[in-house]
Amino acid sequence: MKRLTASICLSIAVLSGIALPASAQTRDKFKIAGIVSLSGAWGIIGENMRRGATIAIEERGGQVLGKPIEIVWEDTETSSQVAVQKATRALSQGVDTVFGEVSSGSTLAIMKLTGQRKVPMIVTLSADSRITGTDGNRYTFRTSNTVPMENIMIGEFAKRQSVKKMYGIVADYQVGREMWTELKADLAGKGIEVVGEEFAPIGSKDYSIILDKAVKSGADGLALIVVGGDVVTALKQGGEINLPQKMKVLGTMLMDETLGQAVGPAGSIGVSSTLRYHFSQDTPRNKKFVAAYKAKYGELPSQYAGEAYDGLSWWLDTVESTKSWDKEKWVDAFKTSVREDSVEGVKRIRACENQAEQVGLFGVAEAGSEGMPVVMKVVETMPATTLFKPCP
Repeated sequence: MKRLTASICLSIAVLSGIALPASAQTRDKFKIAGIVSLSGAWGIIGENMRRGATIAIEERGGQVLGKPIEIVWEDTETSSQVAVQKATRALSQGVDTVFGEVSSGSTLAIMKLTGQRKVPMIVTLSADSRITGTDGNRYTFRTSNTVPMENIMIGEFAKRQSVKKMYGIVADYQVGREMWTELKADLAGKGIEVVGEEFAPIGSKDYSIILDKAVKSGADGLALIVVGGDVVTALKQGGEINLPQKMKVLGTMLMDETLGQAVGPAGSIGVSSTLRYHFSQDTPRNKKFVAAYKAKYGELPSQYAGEAYDGLSWWLDTVESTKSWDKEKWVDAFKTSVREDSVEGVKRIRACENQAEQVGLFGVAEAGSEGMPVVMKVVETMPATTLFKPCP
């Protein structure tokens, strides 16, 4: 009778979706759902994230806790609605970790689902403050930059470059508008006048008219707050009018070697940008990562790949350190985790908000060689104490 009762209880738990202790489950693999944009305007970012995550898994022999890692990639098609559908399906099939997304809007939607299911989610790109702020939950961690962190770097760099008047061209979605609102306030505090702004729909094919407005506005600086494929479109068209020679062009994740190759030297050289990561960082782990990435993909890693690698490898190492299949133990360990040897030096998780505290990089695009026509020179490394307020 006791065996029958236990069997019935087990069946009820499985059917109702109740989480069972590790001892009651047969674990033959560690499952990760990689939910990122692999097509659409931000597909170039998602593909680079997938590459970085792949190196993180391969460098540990494809295993964690003695079991093989299985990562299933889902393309969100640069759509929050699709992202939710793909995340719902992945969670219904049972996963140990969710990795993603590109868009902050999609990330905010997905993390509501993962929080309800008590599944850890690792964010290595989306910058919206709410992810580790007002909408944060116990199970979501971000190992990359925040919007305030990016804005502080842009404003500080503009001030140091003696920009007097700024024009803004901003991706027309919630996070873009919120970032621009915060940046305008920061610029005003630094004595930089905002003389105009334009909001461009994601996936815009023609930036020529609004770029012309920016040039004719009298501004000596252009804050270009767009990402992914829109960066390529805007800067290519900017190159046709020698935009970087007419005003200082700067933004968040606006340029790196991958984007520079897609845009070409005319629209890239002279562009200034925050960098989530750069392959030139002189740390042992970064050198190892760069070598593995070049061996596999035949090129240097982008900032999207570097951050994806750094966050996922950090998470997997932390999971391994617990020697347990209990997700709560993984979360507890990561909340107080310090990554002494990240690709960018020391990073630490701020337990008050599940956010990685780290240095900030700012670079300027310069002429490169034939194989790499544009290279980023890191010109500023801003300390974490400048970019983060102390936890309460």
